Amino acid sequence: MRRPGRRTAGARAPLLLTVPALLAVAFLMLPLAGILVRTSWGELGAHLTAAATTEALRLSLLVSLWALGLSLLLGVPLAWLLARVPFRGKAFVRSLVLLPMVLPPTVGGVALLLAFGRRGLLGPWLEDTFGVTLPFHTSGAVLAATFVAMPFLVISLEGALGGLRPRYEETAASLGASPVRVFLTVTLPMVAPGLIAGAALTWARALGEFGATITFAGNLPGTTQTLPLQVYLLLQDSPEAATSVSLLLLAIAMIVLIALRGRWTGTPGDHRDPASRAADVRPEDPAATAPLPEPALPRASAPEPWPLHADVTGFTRLTLDAGPGTTIAVVGPNGAGKTTLLRALLGLTPRAHAALRLGDDDVTALPPHRRGVAWVPQDGALFPHLSALANTAYGLRAHGEPRAAARRAAQDWLDRLGVGHLAHRKPAQLSGGQAQRVALARALAARPRLLLLDEPLAALDQTTRARVRHTLRRHLAEFGGVCLIVTHDPVEAVSLADRVLVLEDGRVLQDEPPAEVTRHPRSPWVARMLGRNAWPGTATADGLALAGGGHLVVAEPLPAGTDALAVIAPEAVSVHRERPTGSPRNVWPGTVREITSAGSRLRLLITSAEAPDLVAEITPGAAADLGIADGSTVWTSVKATEATAVPL
Repeated sequence: MRRPGRRTAGARAPLLLTVPALLAVAFLMLPLAGILVRTSWGELGAHLTAAATTEALRLSLLVSLWALGLSLLLGVPLAWLLARVPFRGKAFVRSLVLLPMVLPPTVGGVALLLAFGRRGLLGPWLEDTFGVTLPFHTSGAVLAATFVAMPFLVISLEGALGGLRPRYEETAASLGASPVRVFLTVTLPMVAPGLIAGAALTWARALGEFGATITFAGNLPGTTQTLPLQVYLLLQDSPEAATSVSLLLLAIAMIVLIALRGRWTGTPGDHRDPASRAADVRPEDPAATAPLPEPALPRASAPEPWPLHADVTGFTRLTLDAGPGTTIAVVGPNGAGKTTLLRALLGLTPRAHAALRLGDDDVTALPPHRRGVAWVPQDGALFPHLSALANTAYGLRAHGEPRAAARRAAQDWLDRLGVGHLAHRKPAQLSGGQAQRVALARALAARPRLLLLDEPLAALDQTTRARVRHTLRRHLAEFGGVCLIVTHDPVEAVSLADRVLVLEDGRVLQDEPPAEVTRHPRSPWVARMLGRNAWPGTATADGLALAGGGHLVVAEPLPAGTDALAVIAPEAVSVHRERPTGSPRNVWPGTVREITSAGSRLRLLITSAEAPDLVAEITPGAAADLGIADGSTVWTSVKATEATAVPL
């Protein structure tokens, strides 16, 4: 076993790269070593406590802190705009942000002088209107420091915002939080490391600013003479004192960089979000596998009914009507428009538009946070900086509920879903099933009119999924609005939904009760999702001419020429080693290409030159008796009464 940290033979760096790299390190280290070697350590205290030095240090701290405040005031909104809002000219604006970083500081000072000086573009107006003169004033030093330092904040924060997936903010909006509240309570806390790193670098850069300050604000003791300018003056009269002050600035810069610990440079680390880490619960974790209590709480008062009517246009095109208490499973292949439908109902996508009415209220023109539509993304999107209790209370607080009342209601919902004992844990401390329950509790606690669940159980193991599905079914029975569940699981569609909405290419193929969809699926994808063989074709007098070649006889044929789908259950397919005799109307030779386990039965994939691929289910005993293995030559048969033709 290889010891941690020991390099393997293949990890050795090539000499051609190692030597220049070491020279680069030496090149960067030597100037710093020069300061350390040439510092008069015995006189260091006297140099740093000299009146001129302490005054310059005081002024530097004042200027750098004001520059930091101004950078935060202007740079944070600018970073958010660049990261979140598409607009024409964004590349030009980003270039303007980067310009002070590549512009020589003295040129920046000249530019500031030509803009804000007494003969500049705005200088005369500022002086005549407000009596403000920026050059050769402390405010001018602040302006110069802000000009050269603010890009560090904007770039750092824009990168953090760009790495923050919008689903957290969208989920917060669906819970009723206004854009400002979302920004303050979700966005900023989640990008805090990037903001802190940018702020620290901005302050350090402002503290060390020299060229733009001396060019624009001058070098006036007590007014604009900051510590870097003091170093410049000391070099002429007292080089030893200049070295001591330089050491102070060097120490401050190193402390800032060490404190950041690679956040600015993007040191690789564990970049998975808490929702992903929460799903990585090992089977032996008792918190993930132990049954959770389902307390018998008093039944909630009858909720206000909220029927739904929606006309959706764009990529997804449909009209949807549902009475209060209806649960609709939305199914279909990838790209069918399922998530687009949910986002259209939320008002979060330009791909589709929903004219939406909930009860007597037309909410089409309302922003997402005022629609009363709660959304649970596939991974739950729990806010990682908030506890389970605070997450659940978020929607109530966004609607103006007092803190204590919101927390009581949130605790009640967590108790109902069996995770009340985890109220004070952060999302990273929850298993996948626990996190999904908290996400569901958060959505239900917000008292939505419409509940949207995007594959809420997809990330769970089978045991946890069954438990959460039971809990979800119990609470949906008490929900007074309409619930849409996007799912790829036929068990969820059948057990949770009153209706199944089948989409393909943004259009509705079927919208019927689960039992009818199960018996007569009109989509090959849905038929396969349900475990059926699905063969498209064209109806003939006695069956179907299959699109993939061949002919199928059915007991109840459709009118000739009708586009149809033949549906055959795998258990209805008989498998033989010799050509069968007797009543089967549909008989084909084939080859076993794949054998998989399906519960207590074996599922065979059989290919044939005379028919499409066919899936059959047989018992392990039958497989042993027939001597079936991969590559075996077999015959398959299907009775006409076991094949159903469904019009498309």
